[in-house]
Amino acid sequence: MNIMSLTRIVQEVAFAGSPTDQVKLIVDSISESLDVDVCTLYRINADQNMELLASHGLSVKNKDIKIPAGKGLVGLVVKSRHAVNIDDAAKHPDYFYIPEINEEKYTSFCGVPLVRFGKVIGALVVQSKQLSKLEKESEAVLTTLASQLALIVAELPAAISTSVREATPHNIRVNGNKGAPGIGIGKAVVCIGDDLSNVVDAACDNVDAALVEWRELLEKVKLDIEAERASLKENVSESIRGIFDAYSLLLSDQSLINKVEAELKAGHWLPWAIKHSIHYFVELFSAMTDPYLKARCEDILHLGNKLYFTWRGKNPHQDFHDISEPVVLIGEHIDVSLIASVPSQYLAGVVCFGGATLSHTAILANAMGIPAVMGVGAIKQLKDQQNIIVVGDEGIVIVNPTDAISNEFNKLQHRELVLQQQLDSLRDMPAVTRDGVRVSLFTNTGLLVDLTPGIEYGAEGIGLYRTEIPFMVRESFPSEDEQIAVYRRVLKAYEGKPVYMRTLDIGGDKQLPYYPIDNEDNPALGWRGIRFTLDNIQLLMTQVRAMILAAEQKTNLHILLPMVSSTGELDEFISVLNDAVHQLKEEGHAVCKPKIGVMVEVPAVISLLPFWKKKINFVSIGTNDLSQYLLALDRNNARVASRFDHLHPAVIQEIKRILSVAKSCELPVSLCGEMASEPLVVALLLGLGVRNLSMSANKIPKIKYLIRSLDMVKMNELAEQILQSDSVEQIRHLLEQELNELGLTDIVYRKTVTSFQ
Repeated sequence: MNIMSLTRIVQEVAFAGSPTDQVKLIVDSISESLDVDVCTLYRINADQNMELLASHGLSVKNKDIKIPAGKGLVGLVVKSRHAVNIDDAAKHPDYFYIPEINEEKYTSFCGVPLVRFGKVIGALVVQSKQLSKLEKESEAVLTTLASQLALIVAELPAAISTSVREATPHNIRVNGNKGAPGIGIGKAVVCIGDDLSNVVDAACDNVDAALVEWRELLEKVKLDIEAERASLKENVSESIRGIFDAYSLLLSDQSLINKVEAELKAGHWLPWAIKHSIHYFVELFSAMTDPYLKARCEDILHLGNKLYFTWRGKNPHQDFHDISEPVVLIGEHIDVSLIASVPSQYLAGVVCFGGATLSHTAILANAMGIPAVMGVGAIKQLKDQQNIIVVGDEGIVIVNPTDAISNEFNKLQHRELVLQQQLDSLRDMPAVTRDGVRVSLFTNTGLLVDLTPGIEYGAEGIGLYRTEIPFMVRESFPSEDEQIAVYRRVLKAYEGKPVYMRTLDIGGDKQLPYYPIDNEDNPALGWRGIRFTLDNIQLLMTQVRAMILAAEQKTNLHILLPMVSSTGELDEFISVLNDAVHQLKEEGHAVCKPKIGVMVEVPAVISLLPFWKKKINFVSIGTNDLSQYLLALDRNNARVASRFDHLHPAVIQEIKRILSVAKSCELPVSLCGEMASEPLVVALLLGLGVRNLSMSANKIPKIKYLIRSLDMVKMNELAEQILQSDSVEQIRHLLEQELNELGLTDIVYRKTVTSFQ
């Protein structure tokens, strides 16, 4: 077998229509390619037994075959973690006889482990009637195949229908990303239609008529969006209905309008012009690594499909008015319009094949209390009207659950309802520990539509406002006046509350369509943040002027600098700030100089803080990048993501050092990033001395509940104990043990019945 044969097998298996087809194709293809009598695929189940998934050559039809953990030659393969290749299996001391599969007529045995992220998850075995070992070359091929097939086997559902089990599978577990918390139980409604992606190009016969048609389409879709917005009046807050306002703003955005018109004038018909323009912006945002910005591509795609459906005169949601039982909407991207079309009392959950945690679909689901799971990929065994359980907190979907599993999740659902009522009661209460220590909770945001949810959830200000988006949805740099209008709305929404505006964090991983940047080998260490803006100082000057003018002499504006790593960068920005204030006063504007601070993302900054104490007013710890740089781990890289942990001792020690240095310099400290919203970590952060946290708005109630349940003296003692540990596992165990004793299990993490067979 050559490399082409290996590639062919892996590709055919990956694109097989169902898990049943996949496992059968694996064993059949390998038997044929290696010219062996038997090929068998095993997987380790939850009980650590070896479960036979499929076999070519053995008599296993309609039989449930399991080899006990550690038993037999298959167990030896797993235990030794390397190939076992012998000529006479029956004579080996570890041989384990299974009479019902008629294995005794096959003499030789060669098994190799399937390994995923350092853990053995199964075994691939070939056998032959010949009394001879498998040739070394063939053994190497089998090992190579196993390493690639392990990726596929790891994604197989917990229960699959194979030649071993022909019955309809139950409790099929599919993993995705957390979208919105809660448990939803209902019938699957699969929403797959002929969308914009299927449009092909055609000539435009009359450009003038097409331009008129385009403008009329824009107006019609705006009216439809307003109607859908109104339909949600009783179900969600004004701020979430503002998502529809965002769609209306996108429809009014001149860059989108101009791009479609340019495509029409180039001779393309309207559907293609819409598709090409929408995909232009989708690709721009989907290429970004920032999860918040990346999620914006889904909003644009939803809007494109709405334009296309309206142009076709098609209502993809027309059948949902007759629903009379709980349903789970399932599709590639479930847009806001689709959610609005289902009676709220019957919408039990949302599942997207694609999508991200920060998309508007997830935001709306959060606001409406609808459990949601995003990015599950195609669920190959899914059928319309199947029973579905959505576990939003864990990003899990369960297809065709048994009655026992359904009953357990019904109980959990009731517990969730009780907990949510407790969280809602804290909305207007401060985040104060049981022994009276006050903690400030801020929100992260970046879109105008996301402003007021933070206030509704009890945010005391904006801890991180991302200014990138106005720059990214255009075909040219926004003017000073355009930026003033945006920043003024942000500052007005949080009048009297602090707003920390981060200067343009662009470059490297976040590209502007009108300012191409050459590809970099390592964008995380490249031209980004303050490095980019200082090299484009005219953009920085315009942005700083716009921020100061938008503040209108109010003192709630704080300017936050990203990716600072040297005194020279800080001094250069201060010079720009002073020049901006001077210019504006010379122009007759009554302005005041805002406070400035730096994000502690680059570890080098920690040592420099004492030198900067007279130059800055505060610091903000950006835990996502700081952790990444400290650990040299990309958490978005599937190969190493499992090694990324915010509770790594080095991360904890550096946060403690930052707090100590900042205290000695009399600099206030806030902390943002994922650490700020993970309850287990927050408990430790409080013990270390953090008193200001910034997070997504919907995370605030749970973190507030946690804080109000803690005793700061105990957290300080626990933090001191944890600072003596060099083990992530031990640190996590200590925190879980402490919070479990306080009865906070449901806040910290949910113990569900997701370890089923």
